[in-house]
Amino acid sequence: MGLFHILLIIGLTLLAHTSFSAAQYRTYIRLSEQEFTTLPLDIVIETLAGFLLACVGVVNISGTFKRISATAELEEKTFDLLDNRPSFYLFNHRGMNLFGELLYDNNSLHTD
Repeated sequence: MGLFHILLIIGLTLLAHTSFSAAQYRTYIRLSEQEFTTLPLDIVIETLAGFLLACVGVVNISGTFKRISATAELEEKTFDLLDNRPSFYLFNHRGMNLFGELLYDNNSLHTD
C-alpha cells in the first residue's frame, strides 16, 4: 500500500468524520433551541483538509493521463480515416424497398 493510498484513506475518513460532526452539531443546535448560522471553523477546516487529501490520493492513484490535445491522437491518422464512422453504416434501409427492383432488374441501365 503506497503513500497515496494512505492519503486517500485518511481523506475519506476525515470526510466521514466531518459529516458525522456536522450532523451532531446540527442536532445539538436543535436541542438547545439556538439558531443555526454556520458550522464551526474546525469542521470547515477538517472538511477542506479531507477533500484535499482525497483529491491528491485519487489523482495520483488513477495513473497516467492522456493528453487533451486533439493533435496528439490525430497525427498518425490519414484524412480518409478521420471521416470514417463505421457505426453509421446502414445496409438495411428504405432504399432497398424503393429502388430494389431497379438494382436487381436485368433490363435496367444500372450495372453493378
